[in-house]
Amino acid sequence: MGASYLAYLYPGILALVLLFTAIFATISTVEDRHSGFLQGVLVAPVSRTAIVVGQALGGTTLAVGQGLAFLALAPLAGLRVAPLGVLGALGVMVVVAFGLTSLGLLIAWRIESTQGFHTIMNLLLIPIWLLSGAFFPPAGVPAPLAWLMRLDPLTYGLAALRACLDPAAPGLPPLALSLGVAIGFGAVACAAAVATARRASVAA
Repeated sequence: MGASYLAYLYPGILALVLLFTAIFATISTVEDRHSGFLQGVLVAPVSRTAIVVGQALGGTTLAVGQGLAFLALAPLAGLRVAPLGVLGALGVMVVVAFGLTSLGLLIAWRIESTQGFHTIMNLLLIPIWLLSGAFFPPAGVPAPLAWLMRLDPLTYGLAALRACLDPAAPGLPPLALSLGVAIGFGAVACAAAVATARRASVAA
């Protein structure tokens, strides 16, 4: 039973690695604003869309790199992942990390201090992760909690990741639905971050 729960918990821990790395990689946006580097970037002949997408891809690369290092520990959790499963998990990690990094950028472009960024992100990070099904499946939970889990975009990213690592895992939503929600969340979060960056003043 312990090994079975460890195998269930492992994808949730992997999602946590992606979440913290992707989100906190974006704190450099706040720090760059204070150092004056961001102002120099904003007056350069580069579109703000390119700046935000570049930031998102950079954070995604860091998160996926750490996720791959943790993925190598899958056998210790009792998961024997096939080569195709590893490739699928890599693709899902890219999608999830991009969405989470874009969410971090959406917040970072609005926040003036690192303390405020940490406060807001901590208020978001833990609930998003806890409600994603990392610790327990949605089946059998009270109806209000089940609805919150369904509304959590990380629920679907984690479900897609779990399907790649353990195809026999029960109670997962269709993979196409999970991927669709995860990709849609990433696109919306990135678009919102771009819109926020376009409204930001150079003197911010």
